[in-house]
Amino acid sequence: MVFLYVLSADRNQPSIGTTMVKHTVKIQIRRIYEPPDAADGARVLVDRLWPRGVSKQRAKLKLWLKEVAPSPALRKWFDHDPARWTQFSRRYRAELGANGLAVARLADLLKLGPVTLLYAARDPQHNHALVLAAFMRKRLRAGSVDA
Repeated sequence: MVFLYVLSADRNQPSIGTTMVKHTVKIQIRRIYEPPDAADGARVLVDRLWPRGVSKQRAKLKLWLKEVAPSPALRKWFDHDPARWTQFSRRYRAELGANGLAVARLADLLKLGPVTLLYAARDPQHNHALVLAAFMRKRLRAGSVDA
């Protein structure tokens, strides 16, 4: 749960202070090869490379946010090896922590409603979208990003 502080937007009415508004953050994760669903909200591809065999029309993306994906060097090092998962997760979180612009852009989307992070990897238990979703949830709960 994220708490947003909203000031009165009406300039003719004095602002009495801040109002606390609860905003639930809904982040889903799906493979891009799955058909779009009405409950997806904003569909965001979070891979650096465009997935094979998927047309832009079929993807129905709101945004391709490749800047938030793991660096090419980290992606190549990980090579989808489950034995490297723990270290990959730690390194990717460090990259995300240093990637304020891309993280803020994703946080801005989360302000507007549900977001589905789309990835192309075959392994649903060892992919960067899981790390990214957990990172965003934690940062938003802590109020560390502007959302």
